[in-house]
Amino acid sequence: MLVVSLGGSPSQRSRSGVLLELAKRWLQQQGVEVVSYQVRDFPAEDLLHARFDSAMVINLLQHIEQADGLLIATPVYKASFSGALKTLLDLLPERALSHKVVLPMATGGSIAHMLAVDYALKPVLSALKAQEMLQGIFAEDSQIAYGEGSVQPQLAEALELRLKEALEQFHSAMARRPKPLDPHVLNERLLSARWSI
Repeated sequence: MLVVSLGGSPSQRSRSGVLLELAKRWLQQQGVEVVSYQVRDFPAEDLLHARFDSAMVINLLQHIEQADGLLIATPVYKASFSGALKTLLDLLPERALSHKVVLPMATGGSIAHMLAVDYALKPVLSALKAQEMLQGIFAEDSQIAYGEGSVQPQLAEALELRLKEALEQFHSAMARRPKPLDPHVLNERLLSARWSI
């Protein structure tokens, strides 16, 4: 299995990034390969000028095409997800997430921003034709402690449990999803089939 992890925070120090990193470790323990991207690593000019031919955007798209699932996490700003993430998602083709399982996650200063996942992020991911969109996770900033030095990042117990449950559902959904049939294989099957009229 292959998963693409996409972080929407423009900041180096990011609570949504902590969620993605902990999710990545859990998935790797299950034998899943995880390829990570952060929106801040993409050249700003490529995003602002909508350069569909950007090398990094093409690389991201190729990984998404091969992937079984997408983990996506963003901070909530002004009751919506990060604008930098929106500019990147705008560069993906309309059906970029077809045949993919998607687990959206968001972090914000208060529970008042909880619906940003459902009303802002999920509609964009649906427009990209995600095959299966999981419930998603919203975490308050106070539930996530950054790691310092040798100290690992920590999640509040309730959040840690919700993240683990969501990742188990994500892993199960990827395992049961139907695989798209290669057009060449389909053509061969049609040609070799015994037809009766």
